[in-house]
Parts: sequence; C-alpha cells; structure tokens
Amino acid sequence: MYQIDFQTPVHVHFIGIGGISMSGLAEILLRESFRISGSDASRSKLTEHLESLGASVLYGQRAENITNDIDVVVYTAAIHPDNPEFAAAAAADIPMLTRAQLLGQIMRNYQTAIAVSGTHGKTTTTSMLATLLLKAEKDPTITVGGILPEIGGNIRVGASDTFLTEACEYTNSYLSFYPTVSIILNIEEDHMDFFQDLADIRSSFHRFAGLLPEDGLLVLNGEIERPQEITDGIRAKTVSYGLSGTEDYTAPADSIAYDHRGCASFLLCHKGSCIGPVSLNVPGIHNVSNALAALAVALELDIPFDTAAAGLLDFHGTQRRFQYKGQYHGITIIDDYAHHPTEIKATLRTAALCPRREIWCVFQPHTYTRTKAFLKDFAQALSLSDHVVLADIYAAREQNTIGISSLDLLKELQNLGTDCYYFPDFDEIEKFLSKKCIHGDLLITMGAGDVLKIGENLLSR
Repeated sequence: MYQIDFQTPVHVHFIGIGGISMSGLAEILLRESFRISGSDASRSKLTEHLESLGASVLYGQRAENITNDIDVVVYTAAIHPDNPEFAAAAAADIPMLTRAQLLGQIMRNYQTAIAVSGTHGKTTTTSMLATLLLKAEKDPTITVGGILPEIGGNIRVGASDTFLTEACEYTNSYLSFYPTVSIILNIEEDHMDFFQDLADIRSSFHRFAGLLPEDGLLVLNGEIERPQEITDGIRAKTVSYGLSGTEDYTAPADSIAYDHRGCASFLLCHKGSCIGPVSLNVPGIHNVSNALAALAVALELDIPFDTAAAGLLDFHGTQRRFQYKGQYHGITIIDDYAHHPTEIKATLRTAALCPRREIWCVFQPHTYTRTKAFLKDFAQALSLSDHVVLADIYAAREQNTIGISSLDLLKELQNLGTDCYYFPDFDEIEKFLSKKCIHGDLLITMGAGDVLKIGENLLSR
C-alpha cells in the first residue's frame, strides 16, 4: 500500500474533494506542503476554501483530470470503477487509496493518534475530547464528523504530534487506521446492510482494538456486554469507565444529578477514589458516559483533572446533537441526528428532563435496511414521545428493494397506543404541527436526513 510521509510531500488527487471528510483530509495535506488537486460535481464553500489554500479544484469528473504528475489518487466508497477518473488512474497504474486508508496513513505521522469508535456517540465524544485538548493547549489536529463551533467547522490543523479522529465501523473502514489510543463507546447492531449480525460487529471491534501497539491505550465502556471478548489478546493497556458500580471501573461516575436543562453534574472517580466534580453543558445521561470516555483519555495523557473538567464545561455541543434551534410561538424546537433506536431513546429521555408541556417528535427514518431491521425497536423507542409524526424514509445510498415504508412504522406505533401521524411531504407536516403544537411544547426533529428543514421552516415563518 502507498505510504503517506509528511517528510516527503507529493501530488495527491482527490476524486470527490468537496465532501466534508475528503476536504478535511485535503486541508491537512495542504498545510503539510503537499500539492493537492481534486474534482467535484459543483463549486461549494468547501471547495472554495481549499482553492484559497492552494488546491487545484476541477468541476466535473473526467479522465483528462488524471495527469501523469499525480503520485497517488484518493477516492471514497461512492466512487466506482466505472468512474472516468478512477478508470484513468487504474489504467495509468497510479497508486490509489480509499478515504479511510488515507486517514490511516495520516495517523502514522503523529505520535499520539486518538480514534473514537462505537455505534453511538462518536461525534459528541470526539468533540468533547477536542475541546478538552484545546483547553489543555495540546494544539491537536482534529477531524470530526460534525460542525464543532470551537474549531469553526469539522477540521483543525494543529502543530503538535496529537491527532484526533472519529473511527467508523461501517464497511470496516476503521481497520485501515493506525491509532495509539482507541476509545470504544458501545457496540450494538447497526449497518446491517454490511454486517451479518451482532457477532460480526463484535468481531470487527475486537480487530479494531487489536490495531493498538503494545504501548498503546484502549479506553473501553465497561458496560459493554462481555467486554473480555473485545479485549482478549490485546497487547495495549486497557482502562474502563461506566455509570454504575464505582469499584468495577477505572474511571466511573458517582452522585449524578441534573439541572433544569437536563445537564448533569457528577463526581469523577479514578482508580478507587473520587478526584473531583464535573459539570456538563450538554444534557442527558448518555453525555455523562461520553464525558467519562474523554476524561479517561485525558487522565492517561497526564492532563490535569481541573483542566479536563474545565474543558468539558466549555463544551456546548455540536450541530444536530440535541441542538436548540429556537422558539416558534412559545414552542421549543430541538434538532437531533438520532437514527438508531438506542440514540432515539437517549434523546427522548433527555427531552423528558427538560421543562416542557408535551413532546412532539418528527422522525425521518434513515435507510430502508435499517428501518426494516429495527422496525419494532424504532416503535418502542419513539413511544417515549407524547406524539410522533413520521416522514418518508430517507433513502441515502439505498433503493427500496425490500418493500418497507414509514407506514409500517406507523402501524407498529399505533399497536403500542402511541399518538402517531404520517405525512408524505414536509409541507404537510409543517402545516399539521403549526396547528397541533401549542405554547410550552417541545418539538424535536429527528433523523440523519434532511428532517431538520421542518423546524427551520417553522422558525422562518
């Protein structure tokens, strides 16, 4: 495999350079004096930003974009062999890397390379840890899967030997990484269009943990079922964290309490003794767990506890994670990225901690395979809301070859006795909500698609 070396900058060409992840990797290499070119379908703020940094961006993907001075081509999973640039690079025998492989190669150039994995919570925990590292003046390079206000986007290029990234299990892409510190937040069924079953997913995370070197660090949620199966044979040091049983984990939480916003305060314990209080500015018990993962890493990196706690207090969340959008006629509008039953439960339980009259949840299922695989689980999770409004399934990368629709989810919710409605387009949903929601209600738009537009449209009225 082609090896990226910061000491020997070369010409790297990105097919699809305008994507949020690809553009971030291109920016890292630009700032390390690499020559960067790339192509995308259309101009955007991301491509214009890269051009301002010196990248050559071509609009439209054509075989002639692949020139003989390119040393390596990078592409995403969305690019197939019949893509004209992919085909031209293959014909010219130019080395090629996937986006995940490039990210792994970049990690090898940092002394401390932190990878945050898990079925849920990756973006929030990565963002928490980013804020904490910035508070500790570690000057990290950061790539995160959401927009983090503290860094003004999804990428930050630092000057230190510390690198922080999310590590996604889908298609086993994180197995191309070279971490020195790995976090595993949780392991549940998801991405069943790729994985065979939960055992297959657990096997993948075990292999991910096995990537660590002998002097590396694994930070593991001790509440994961049968954690010894994940750590079996791992050479690296392992520390654990958890929400209960203070004697069972390296870094547990104790005396958890909530304020009127649903934000938690707790005592952090470490190696058998409580070392101090932590307060969060993001709501929900799930964020206590995320914070424990970040704190466990901080303590192992010898960041003072007071600095780490102050960093977490500075963190106010990322976009689309229980994000306050505004007030519409006295109705509080929240947007959340939750698209898995466990995430939905966490979000709705967080909403229950907030001052409100009734909870309205507008849910847009994400992908046909996920909707079918978790149909009953989705219904059980959504039933925590007082009222549910369903939009059509957001297809993403899929075609509906399995005959599933939001009407199937509607029937499951009705069987549970949940007040539930379905509308085929956003305009109808907005009209319905404007009549049904009243002063004091909490309205959550939820899903990984474009459902956030509903709340934004209501606020713009």
